[in-house]
Amino acid sequence: MTIKAGDTIPNVNLYFIGDSGGPEAKPAHELLGGKKVVLFAVPGAFTRTCSAKHLPGFVRLADDIKAKGVDEVACISVNDAPVMKAWGEAHGATGRVTMLSDGIAEFAEAIGITTDMSARGYGVRSKRYAMVIDNNVVQEICVEPSGEYGISSAEEVLERLS
Repeated sequence: MTIKAGDTIPNVNLYFIGDSGGPEAKPAHELLGGKKVVLFAVPGAFTRTCSAKHLPGFVRLADDIKAKGVDEVACISVNDAPVMKAWGEAHGATGRVTMLSDGIAEFAEAIGITTDMSARGYGVRSKRYAMVIDNNVVQEICVEPSGEYGISSAEEVLERLS
């Protein structure tokens, strides 16, 4: 079943690099609860469209998105926490976009938005999407058709928040 507006996000662990410098896990409800969050997912860090357009757009427009009443902008991918941290740093995301790891695709599988990219050497990944979450409840979700980029872009999210 694919998650939809009105559903509560699954309370699975998400990972990030903590103050200790190593990976830390926290339940999604703890990380994303009590605030309004734009969560966008990419199939993979350091990949072509994700690095050229998706993450850079959210880094560039993070302040504009937050000015629309959003408390946090977060990126999630089926990559490990050190990769997500390095990718965020490479794109100037620190302090603008929270980088989250769904390293074993647990969140992507729980919301029903996976894609098998094994033929390209990636394995199971998340589809590309953008979701507006308010206190752990999905307000809106836009999932890209396979191979496309547009409705989950920072520009489109900002437009829909207006």
